[in-house]
Amino acid sequence: MLTRIRNAASVKEEAVDVPASRVKLAIAHILKDEGFISKVESLTKRNRKVIRLTLKYNKRKQSVISEIRRMSTPGRRMYVGHNRLPRIKSGFGVSIISTSKGIMTDSEARKLGVGGEVICNVW
Repeated sequence: MLTRIRNAASVKEEAVDVPASRVKLAIAHILKDEGFISKVESLTKRNRKVIRLTLKYNKRKQSVISEIRRMSTPGRRMYVGHNRLPRIKSGFGVSIISTSKGIMTDSEARKLGVGGEVICNVW
């Protein structure tokens, strides 16, 4: 999902379709709430569920997402405690964390005092 967003933003696509799952939908809603994408739609395309993400650009036609980087991989999981949650670009970026209370941003996890697996960083 992250690679599709990165590739679509680099060629200035208006929207990108991603195969649907609950985790991807939760990440997409976080990206929308944080202002990195403008719209999230769930739809069915050829009998398969798809999430359509409408990307956001500034006035100079540059993507709002300057970089999106996956942190935890299947071969190297990255877990952090609540006291070691990363701050991305001095608070200008967002780290998406999978916790026992659901998928949330680093600031929400800090407020709740929970740690978890760092999924990705976006700025």
